[in-house]
Amino acid sequence: MTSPAITLSNVSKVYSNGTVALKDLNLAIAEGEFVSLLGPSGCGKSTVLRIIAGLGQMTSGNLSLEGHSQRKLAFVFQEAALMPWATVQENIYLPLKLSGITKRAASSAVAEAIELVDLKGSEQCYPRELSGGMKMRVSIARALVTHPEILLMDEPFGALDEMTRGRLNSDLLELWNRMKWTVVFVTHNIYEAVYLSNRVVVMAARPGRVVSEVTIDEPYPRTDDFRTSPAFNQYCRQISDDLSRAATNPDEAGFDRSQTSFFNSVA
Repeated sequence: MTSPAITLSNVSKVYSNGTVALKDLNLAIAEGEFVSLLGPSGCGKSTVLRIIAGLGQMTSGNLSLEGHSQRKLAFVFQEAALMPWATVQENIYLPLKLSGITKRAASSAVAEAIELVDLKGSEQCYPRELSGGMKMRVSIARALVTHPEILLMDEPFGALDEMTRGRLNSDLLELWNRMKWTVVFVTHNIYEAVYLSNRVVVMAARPGRVVSEVTIDEPYPRTDDFRTSPAFNQYCRQISDDLSRAATNPDEAGFDRSQTSFFNSVA
């Protein structure tokens, strides 16, 4: 196991109204790993992402970004949230503009991000002219233009049709393999999590915590053949069972199969 990029130790989050969003959550994510967080609404998946990104504060516990800073993180939200009055090119340039980089100095980075997400030729289009899938590509390009080392993604494909979602899943894996990011991906979709991930982390709600982890021990690149394989179905059944146990009896839902060995390996 490689060194950790992200380590959350005994992290708890309690909101001012008394809601316990997270309690004693432990999670270690390796450099270059693709980890999906899966669980019911309200289990704290998005809260974990926001804490890692520095967009929210934990009540107690510790976050370590080994060798990284939060400036090297990029966040892709569930909604593309594009500026409707700005072109594709201008939307992608926005993070660099906010950092004080001139349009001229940013031009090569913007062009590179556009090419990475296969939007070449659409630079001068406005959001109203784009499909849902294209809008999400712009959102991803806007994250990539900063050359991140860690990519945090909060259900980015949840609102898309299955065909578009499947295509973007494959494109994302190709980019991840090329760019060597560490990815933390939130989803409600078991099939998506299994297809994308090195490891699927199952969370339970009230309070939010990790109840099991499943290592997807299958090679990349992943293809449609993997989606129809017996191994894929077995992983999906295992995770579905873990989710069911987490919903009905979370205190006996399972154990952190990968996490224990990972913490031991980096101790």
